[in-house]
Amino acid sequence: MVTSDVEKADAPTIAERDTLSKRESGVTSTSPMRLRMESFIKSKQEEIVRELEQLDGTRFTIDKWDRPNGGGGITCVLQDGKVFEKAGVNTSIVYGSLPRPAIAKMRVNHKALDPDVESLEFFAAGLSMVLHPHNPMAPTVHLNYRYFETANADGTPNAWWFGGGTDLTPSYLFDEDAIHFHRTIKDACDAHDKGYFPRFKKWCDEYFNVKHRHETRGVGGIFFDDLGQEEKDQEQLFSFVQDCLDAFLPSYMPIIRRRKDMPYTEKEKAWQQLRRGRYVEFNLVHDRGTAFGLQTPGARIESILMSLPLTARWQYMHEPEKGSREERMVSVLQKPVDWV
Repeated sequence: MVTSDVEKADAPTIAERDTLSKRESGVTSTSPMRLRMESFIKSKQEEIVRELEQLDGTRFTIDKWDRPNGGGGITCVLQDGKVFEKAGVNTSIVYGSLPRPAIAKMRVNHKALDPDVESLEFFAAGLSMVLHPHNPMAPTVHLNYRYFETANADGTPNAWWFGGGTDLTPSYLFDEDAIHFHRTIKDACDAHDKGYFPRFKKWCDEYFNVKHRHETRGVGGIFFDDLGQEEKDQEQLFSFVQDCLDAFLPSYMPIIRRRKDMPYTEKEKAWQQLRRGRYVEFNLVHDRGTAFGLQTPGARIESILMSLPLTARWQYMHEPEKGSREERMVSVLQKPVDWV
């Protein structure tokens, strides 16, 4: 018993194992999924930041940080740019330990988790992004793709799953933009499973719902969570997530280029600010990721709240004019549309 306890105490953590593996052999196609996902999201972060800097003509502020138990993150933020009021592209790598109550809660969706252990090491990696343009004709866009894994005492995976998605939030609706955005994402989904897009579009409309306002946050996209071995094998799901993330720039860049320099009035800017207020309401009241982050000890609050716009507006009892573009926008948010 004493020997077993000593061996357990001396066993390296998965963070230590991963650090050693990267030092000795780098990241290859045979590396653990933890390292491959970390490498992939960091490369995509660099690519997206580079494209957005070229579009805006403003450099991102790069803030790199470490976590005491292993991992860390890179927060890239652009504020008061030429195109974007605020843009954030973050990667986060977390190593930690799940207590028994958290394991029991997760077993609802992941039966592979051992219910008889007191704790499990875990790893989480994700790329999250929110872009808030200045121009009210240009839509806000959100993206998040992530991987979660628990580990046995010997460092082998215990359970794993992917989650993520992307969604578009316009203040003024241009049907061609919504159609292009959804069609691009649908093509990425269809390459893996024809059932993915309708399933994940519905999930997106249900999740990004400002329940107290009885409307969705935006015009939709895709959202999924807890995709593990019950769904498909790990390589298939990793390939799916890669294709979804690869589809972001083709889905959004043509839209922002079309809309960033359109003329607008002070009244239209005020409407954008009201819609930004609804965005803030969803993120602070309903979003599970924001709530989880704010409740996590030692959480990096500035990175968690990166998704909020610089400016927003709340106006008492505001109602859009009958027959206006603003009224049509609200009607679509109250009854989600199948764009493709």
